[in-house]
Formats: sequence, structure tokens, C-alpha cells
Amino acid sequence: MAQEIVEVPITGKVISVEVKVGDEVQEGDVICVIESMKMENPILAPVAGKITEIKVSTEQTVESGNTIAIIEY
Repeated sequence: MAQEIVEVPITGKVISVEVKVGDEVQEGDVICVIESMKMENPILAPVAGKITEIKVSTEQTVESGNTIAIIEY
């Protein structure tokens, strides 16, 4: 199986994590929401598959390029 690494596109603070390890996601499903410059930015699954790792948690500050999650497909 292949893996897709979902990375943080913008520096900000994680305000919610919508999935957990083992969840099945479809392309376009919300993985987490990051607040940056007072705007909420949903981070979407780029592929359909199973969440194998979550690398962020609520209230965590993240920087562009950090890994959010790994999806196996």
C-alpha cells in the first residue's frame, strides 16, 4: 500500500482534529482545522484511505511543512 503524508500548508494553531488513527477518510474530508491570521482553515484529505498516524493535537502551534497525518491507501 502507498502512503500520503499530509503537511501543514500555513503556520498557525490547530483548533480541532476531526479524525483519529484507524478512521477511513474520503478525498476532501476534513482532517483538522488550523487557525491562521484569525481565519479557520480546514485541512482536507488529499486521497481516500485509512489514517495510520496523527502527528498534531488540539492547541498545538504548527509550522508550514510539519506533518499533520499519514494516510495509507
